[in-house]
Amino acid sequence: MPSKVIAVHSSATYTMSKPARDSTSLVAGLGVENDAHYGVTVQHRSRVEKNPNQPNLRQVHLIHSELFDELRDQGFDVTPGMMGENVTTIDIDLIALPAGARLRIGDEAVVEVTGLRNPCSQLDGLIPGLMKAVLDRDAAGEIVRKTGVMSIVVSGGQVRPGDSVSIELPIGVHQPLLPV
Repeated sequence: MPSKVIAVHSSATYTMSKPARDSTSLVAGLGVENDAHYGVTVQHRSRVEKNPNQPNLRQVHLIHSELFDELRDQGFDVTPGMMGENVTTIDIDLIALPAGARLRIGDEAVVEVTGLRNPCSQLDGLIPGLMKAVLDRDAAGEIVRKTGVMSIVVSGGQVRPGDSVSIELPIGVHQPLLPV
């Protein structure tokens, strides 16, 4: 099955869950049009408090739908948009991508993966225990964050459910994703 978008979401206000849209517009260097996290500089409130002038490396949040299947198997009824993502994908192991990987979404849009989404305790406000369920440990005992990846918009364009997604890996040594 080809990798594709199964849902798109945005919210002009700061909310954890974001409503589904028929399409969304990605704008180069800014993010998702009409989303609270749209901008050149960081828009996440906790990060603005620390340094409002830092670059916005979290313009577009992507989650792989396979996470919802995994959570459902653990008894959590999580659906696309609930955890605040802008783009929900299928058949892409997002968290295994290296930093700098580019995703071409649909005909025009290109995002560059900047890092992992660091889940926050607001998830427990959605469903008690959800925060713990989206964290794991690897064989070395390191924390594995499963809540998708953050990215910046390199080339803008419309993104819709059903759009194909292709991956372009960076040249050279691949760097693992870190939380951003």
